Amino acid sequence: QVSLVESGGGLVQAGGSLRLSCAASGRTYRPYAMGWFRQAPGKEREFVRAINARGITINYSDSVKGRFTISKDNAKNTVYLQMDSLKPEDPAVYYCAVDLARPWVAGVAGNDYDYWGLGAQVTVSS
Repeated sequence: QVSLVESGGGLVQAGGSLRLSCAASGRTYRPYAMGWFRQAPGKEREFVRAINARGITINYSDSVKGRFTISKDNAKNTVYLQMDSLKPEDPAVYYCAVDLARPWVAGVAGNDYDYWGLGAQVTVSS
């Protein structure tokens, strides 16, 4: 069992930055990959970025390319999503998720992940 808690969401002006954190607890002694997804009202969940157990960021979404950066602090069991140059189309609930079964992959599909956090709301004002 792994528990995930997101933090760092909030309201920011367009062009601004936010950093989301996702703290993992529980079976974190095993290697794991972690992904960030987002879901806006009325839209399907969208993959954002992922990082594997080696800290390699393999996959990203074109919609955030060059603006969102994922990083990992293994000592704190925390993954971060640095979001820069936020746009009016970025508001959503952002979720982090853990993949224990394939820690070296960092998949883009929600079904790749075993555990999910409750989400953090990001709002962008124009």
